[in-house]
Amino acid sequence: MNRYTYVVVGAGAAGCVLANRLSADPSHRVLLLEAGARDRSPLVKIPAGFAKLMGTSANWIFDTAPQKHLEDRSMFLPQGKVLGGSTSVNAMLYVRGNRLDYDEWADLGCEGWSYDDVLPYFTVHERNERLADEYHGIDGELNVADQVQHNPMTKAFMRAAQEVGIPRTDDPNGATQDGVFYHQVTQRDARRESASTAFLHPVLDRPNLTVLTGAAASRIIVEGGRATGLEYTRKGETHRVTADREVIVAAGAINSPRLLLHSGIGPGDELAALGMDVVHDLPGVGKNLRDQLEVYITRKAAKPVTYSGEDRWWRAARHAVEYGLFRTGAATATITEGGAFLKSADDVRSPDLQLHFLPAYVVWKDGSHTAERIPGHGVTLLACNVRPVSSGAVTLRSSDPSVPPVVDPNYMEDPADMDVAVEGFKVMRKVFEAPAFRDLLEDEQLPGPSVRTDEEIRDYIRRWGKTDYHPVGSCKMGVDELAVVDPTLKVRGLEGLRVIDSSIMPTIISGNTQAPSMMIGEKGAALVLADA
Repeated sequence: MNRYTYVVVGAGAAGCVLANRLSADPSHRVLLLEAGARDRSPLVKIPAGFAKLMGTSANWIFDTAPQKHLEDRSMFLPQGKVLGGSTSVNAMLYVRGNRLDYDEWADLGCEGWSYDDVLPYFTVHERNERLADEYHGIDGELNVADQVQHNPMTKAFMRAAQEVGIPRTDDPNGATQDGVFYHQVTQRDARRESASTAFLHPVLDRPNLTVLTGAAASRIIVEGGRATGLEYTRKGETHRVTADREVIVAAGAINSPRLLLHSGIGPGDELAALGMDVVHDLPGVGKNLRDQLEVYITRKAAKPVTYSGEDRWWRAARHAVEYGLFRTGAATATITEGGAFLKSADDVRSPDLQLHFLPAYVVWKDGSHTAERIPGHGVTLLACNVRPVSSGAVTLRSSDPSVPPVVDPNYMEDPADMDVAVEGFKVMRKVFEAPAFRDLLEDEQLPGPSVRTDEEIRDYIRRWGKTDYHPVGSCKMGVDELAVVDPTLKVRGLEGLRVIDSSIMPTIISGNTQAPSMMIGEKGAALVLADA
């Protein structure tokens, strides 16, 4: 069959939700295309396995352009290339952001996207094992759970944060985001719960739903101002399909604008400069790319109680046996067990710093697609500016769809972002000096005690700051001239085409982007069905 009601590109956080909801009506013929493979690997299923998936075929191997405000360094910016997308390879943290993030979207002209508007789309598919209130659902497909265990160092972090004045919150996704907390995660029975396991696997037997893996979309077909179908390659052959109602792009913040641009939809001058036909001049495609940058400190542990070295083969074998028999142990760990949200200054409207605590030595080096193993036991604390002012772009370097695009988040272009990062660094040092860590930690390893002044801290950030892997915004929703989609997620100026994924965020949310991307898929599906 090459004719469908809806063609969805990308089986990630939003795409899996879309495929489920749109195919619930048996009269709709739905095609879901995923460039990656099936999510069959044990490393996808076992929570701790994600650390071994970086830089593999389960990821799109994207490197940023040299960052001019970070000493011209390039960074590895992976995106999931597997059924489930990034939800199959991430750390599984369930974080929604702050209510004011969504109210800001509404204030920017995105009617229907305030916090009160989007909350039902979070809760409708949530099955929370602990929380049951106005902020959480208990009957949905997506299982959200407390973690099976917490490392002793994580417990010390919880106490240390409170000792320096960060309050405790049991639910950063509820009434109050501020505070330190143990992360809830997308797991079910100590196994990863991805968008694929929650929304796609349970409905794969629907006769009206076709899921093709290894299928890379190459061009949206536009005829008379309407998207009528799609071209994709699979097993070396080019195929063409027709969409009777809509083509829906849900390929993520890098690949969604990439597909639009290769379809001739985007800034006309840029496309023409590459010798490409301009199908629809839309200046905002690829612009407004935003990502969160974080800085980190490592400390040596006084006792061998961290997760450092637990992936060595003889220890990993023991953990595999324990996990297989009891669903307990280090294999259940997300590594990022504890976190916190706080303000960098009193006059900030809501928390703009997010702390991630890792009871393990983790160091990221430029040019590497995996975190580096450091001998001995240690811990890592990261501070992320969750609402950066700086923005960049996704652009094409070639008219060849197989050539990776230029990904330039333009980190630290605005000096305000560096100010927030410096405050985050200082907070981390305060936490590490709290009484709870006094007998557990030894010397600071990175950057080391020689880094003291604000300028020395800034220099360290320029040399060691890293992405938090949360690119969004490159097909932004809005009503201004740089908006790519309107508040119903329809591509402006074309019929039969929508973008429904994290790329539509007009501003980045205060936290991890997995849960908001699933919400966008849920609300986007409702908008599509309302038109149908």
